[in-house]
Amino acid sequence: MQKELEKVKRELKIRNFSQKTIKSYVYGLKEYFTFKQSGLEKLDEENIKNFLLYAEEKAISVQTRNLYLNAIKFYYRDVAKSFTPIQIRIAKRNKFLPVVLSRNEIKKIIEVTTNNKHKLLLSLAYGSGLRVSEIINLKIQDLDLLELTIHIRQAKGKKDRITIMPEKLKIDLQNLIAGKDKNDYIFSSERGGKLTERTAQKVFANSLKKANIKKNATFHSLRHSFATHLLENGVDVRYVQELLGHQNIRTTQIYTQVTNPRLKKIKSPL
Repeated sequence: MQKELEKVKRELKIRNFSQKTIKSYVYGLKEYFTFKQSGLEKLDEENIKNFLLYAEEKAISVQTRNLYLNAIKFYYRDVAKSFTPIQIRIAKRNKFLPVVLSRNEIKKIIEVTTNNKHKLLLSLAYGSGLRVSEIINLKIQDLDLLELTIHIRQAKGKKDRITIMPEKLKIDLQNLIAGKDKNDYIFSSERGGKLTERTAQKVFANSLKKANIKKNATFHSLRHSFATHLLENGVDVRYVQELLGHQNIRTTQIYTQVTNPRLKKIKSPL
């Protein structure tokens, strides 16, 4: 098994897949190989179906099961060099609307955050629509304080993009980065280096609890709220797509379901 997993890892690295995808694919294949036990290089479509059914019965999410299938397809197509296509379609994903915080809730979350660096972290994540992985990796050279823009480097899908920076955070950011090198992280940890994703998520969770907000929100809800509030302000969905770095506009259009003003104007008959 380990030999085959190393082959997969090497092939993914050669093709410049992200470290996160490599880790996910290797994990998924390890689960499948453990289930299959023998004859790993021999494609057995019935066995793959049985594995996916086994995963479903273990209540493994649709997203994870689809990742397993993609990893298995990659292995047989690009590593084992099987010429037989796998005729299994990905599972239909459940549709959930994103958890969006109101402007007032965002304000409360920021206000109850007493640590100035943490307050700025949450404010910038919301005000620029950043993923948690993006904000912890921000370096001083990525900020353009004159143009009020942020250069997000090699984000999801290994793509760069430019997003906006709130003008009201300009002075706080200037104070935070004063005297630092351009290659330093903006939100460095107390031990040096960047903050971990877990730390940033914990900062948000603590502030959410302190603000007494009962929504099932996560750090990513700041990004959802950024997109929704821009659409409410009348910004064209195509510009929101560009700021978020979505490859497909359909991903961005889900926010139009959250912010549909016509639905909100309808009064209940009760």
